Amino acid sequence: PLVNLLTSGTAIAIKNAAGALWNLAVNDTNKVIIADAGAISPLVNLLTSGTAAAKEKAAGALWCLAANEKNKVTMAEAGAIFSLANLLTSGTAIAKEKAARALEDLSKIDLSNEIAAAKRDAGVDQSRKRRKI
Repeated sequence: PLVNLLTSGTAIAIKNAAGALWNLAVNDTNKVIIADAGAISPLVNLLTSGTAAAKEKAAGALWCLAANEKNKVTMAEAGAIFSLANLLTSGTAIAKEKAARALEDLSKIDLSNEIAAAKRDAGVDQSRKRRKI
């Protein structure tokens, strides 16, 4: 229901729903729950279609959600990078700050699992130590 308000509520309800999700997204467990509930795409859409206040709240929520590695992929697929970058020049001071912070977190991607999997798949022995030259 909270996620549904992002797309079907009044302007005030949309802003408040985005703000509530921002507050909830501070918690690591909630970051996953919010993403699994399908909130990322509507939040990204708010960055371009919402009121100035809704854009601030959506950018804040996305900033918090970007702290989760899986969410970063979902956000990128939903077009968050482009929309957040646009907000840097068109948003309020608060929206610009939150967009910048979200983009900063999106740029920090932990690839250690992917690198380990690629090495494993390639048959690289990870237990060998590198020789000093």
